[in-house]
Amino acid sequence: MPGKIEGKRRREHQKMRWLVGITNAMDMNLGKLQKMDILFPYVKENVEEYLQAHWEEEECQQDVRLLRKQAEEDSHLDGAVPIPAASGNGADDPQWMIQAVVDNVYWQMSLDRKTTALKQLQGHMWRAAFKAGHMKAEFFEDVVPAVRKWREAGMKVYVYSSGSVEAQKLLFGHSTEGDILELVDGHFDTKIGHKVESESYQKIASSIGCSTNNILFLTDVSRGDLPNPGIGRTSPMSPALAEASAAEEAGVHVAVVVRPGNAGLTDDEKTHFSLITSFSELYLPSST
Repeated sequence: MPGKIEGKRRREHQKMRWLVGITNAMDMNLGKLQKMDILFPYVKENVEEYLQAHWEEEECQQDVRLLRKQAEEDSHLDGAVPIPAASGNGADDPQWMIQAVVDNVYWQMSLDRKTTALKQLQGHMWRAAFKAGHMKAEFFEDVVPAVRKWREAGMKVYVYSSGSVEAQKLLFGHSTEGDILELVDGHFDTKIGHKVESESYQKIASSIGCSTNNILFLTDVSRGDLPNPGIGRTSPMSPALAEASAAEEAGVHVAVVVRPGNAGLTDDEKTHFSLITSFSELYLPSST
């Protein structure tokens, strides 16, 4: 479907023939419920209380087992915080074990880790908070009208985020706009692969039955969580290019959404990527 991007972009008159395939929610392309301002602090302030309240529940124990497995994988890292294995005889002190998990969560969050284990626990905590009415997701005012318009034109919208699928659904299901889950055709998280790996975008395209060059990836996170920068390159890769570059490498079209409070873009990024400041700057064929 022919279309184009207008607004703050550097490639003048560049045509974007395929409008929307994947959009990024948890990384704050869509909303004002900032991870750094609300979601992450909530976890840090309430993780111990949450674990104490849910410790005997199987879901919580699954979260702990996944965190323990991650801690074992991280044991070679400087400052890594271990989570001891349970003895299995029922003699373990729950408070001691809970404190170990809390310390590990704090350590991971201090490094802005995006491990599946951490995201799963965070998602379960946010679910409890949203369902209790302690939080609501607030979207930028341009988002919902634009997405409705895209869907009315027959386009599909998917969310790919470092936040878990469950957390994504909580945001869309408990927003100041009400339950808007119906606006999203599908959700993906790091279980399909990390956002700085081009293979992840290829897997998503295959999953939704679409070629990568028929997808536009909207992101306000040009900076990625790059585990091994510089691999396969003659010079170190800038972390600022990791996520968006991975999508491009997979053959996906990319537009960077410039939102208030986001990290600044380098001159190279401003030159290389198409930039917009609002979803309304993406024009459908019928509106041009």
